[in-house]
Amino acid sequence: MKIGELARQTGCQVETIRYYEREGLLPEPARSSSNYRVYGAAHVERLTFIRHCRALDMALGEIRELLALRDHPERDCAAVNELIDEHIGHVEARLVQLASLRDALLDLRARCRGEAETGACGILRELALPAEEQDSGELPPPVQHIGGSHSH
Repeated sequence: MKIGELARQTGCQVETIRYYEREGLLPEPARSSSNYRVYGAAHVERLTFIRHCRALDMALGEIRELLALRDHPERDCAAVNELIDEHIGHVEARLVQLASLRDALLDLRARCRGEAETGACGILRELALPAEEQDSGELPPPVQHIGGSHSH
């Protein structure tokens, strides 16, 4: 099958498939006589696996490790559990960051009742102040996307 068909079967964008190929997550496909990429059932299966991992917000490095473990079924699955446990830790850290972000936003929202002109808006005034002058103290650090917040 061609890349468009692989994209349709897996619900994955063509550019994403090419990216996964460049990253080494998908094996290089065979080429037809007219030099089109030719994908098979193994590509569909592997891309489905990758998409499930991405739906769990795993980083590419984590996916690469899981694929390596999957490609060697004789290995001990304790390594899979360790990787998932580590990812759970990243998710828990992200939840703490998100709770802090929510609290900061709630505090910010409380500064304006929406009954005045924007020139008198407490939210806009607070956002313009240097951190040391803000009534609420320092805002929480920026929350990063889970997939980009840890390395592997």
